[in-house]
Amino acid sequence: MINANKPQRWKDDIASSVDLYNRWFLEFAPQAFRDARATTMEAVIDVMSKTNDLLRFGTSMLSTHPAILRTLRMATAPPLAVDRLVGLADTKPSLIRALENGQRPKRMKKDELIEHLERIVEIISELIDIDIFPWLTDGRTPEQDERIRATSIVADRLCGSIANPIIRNAQEKRQFAVVHRLLTDLGYIETSDVLDASIMNMAPGTFAFNRIVRINIGSQSVKVPIDIVIQPKAVADDNLPILVEAKSAGDFANTNKRRKEEATKIRQLRSGFGSNVRYILFLGGYFNSGYLGYEAAEGIDWVWEHRAADLLEVGL
Repeated sequence: MINANKPQRWKDDIASSVDLYNRWFLEFAPQAFRDARATTMEAVIDVMSKTNDLLRFGTSMLSTHPAILRTLRMATAPPLAVDRLVGLADTKPSLIRALENGQRPKRMKKDELIEHLERIVEIISELIDIDIFPWLTDGRTPEQDERIRATSIVADRLCGSIANPIIRNAQEKRQFAVVHRLLTDLGYIETSDVLDASIMNMAPGTFAFNRIVRINIGSQSVKVPIDIVIQPKAVADDNLPILVEAKSAGDFANTNKRRKEEATKIRQLRSGFGSNVRYILFLGGYFNSGYLGYEAAEGIDWVWEHRAADLLEVGL
């Protein structure tokens, strides 16, 4: 074990990890939100134009321009999360995702699709935020200041849903860059093998990002995504590479909700490769002692981003 069996380190490491994340967030997040705000403002203006300031909104409009649904969810009181809309409209998450990606599901028959769209339109129409769109009450054209105000409010609501994934993706890229730099400095080479090729066939001294590991558990074949796979220069007797999961979080609550994911993954990996599988978390951000204790109890070890050189201790 590198850190899991050293609880005397945890308090200082947690503080250092939070400090590192906060410094990065203050530098990166403002620009990410500015970019997201510009993108969402354009999207909301486009929806207002297509729907004649929401005065002309119905099933036909949603069918012709399905991507407007993401903005329309933010125009209700309260704004509708995907799961809430799915429940209220008695529809399917896959349909909502397809529509918001500008697509109509190919496998759904036309009559069935129209029924679902009608229910979606009905819910959004019923919950539309009249305080933001006061002109809808009497069917008039909005004043320019009303239109600008409404567009800004909806854009602000939409901004968070777009900016947060941008920040999460940037966190992953940052962590990947740290590991990439560490490994290449040691003479390792990034491999461009097929994504789902067997990890057992990786050449010594190579590594890869975002691999799919296939595991046979009983009669079932399970696909397990792994962020970083590293085959040491001195290959283990069982030919198994080191598996690394990059984890970054901007608050403690989020990690407590997701801590069972790693426990499930390590059980799958042990079922497929045996108890000697080397599975390491690469942590950056808000991970408290409760999270660390949970992972340690599952036999999962970790390396902190602010002390990435600890990865050398696994035999690189």
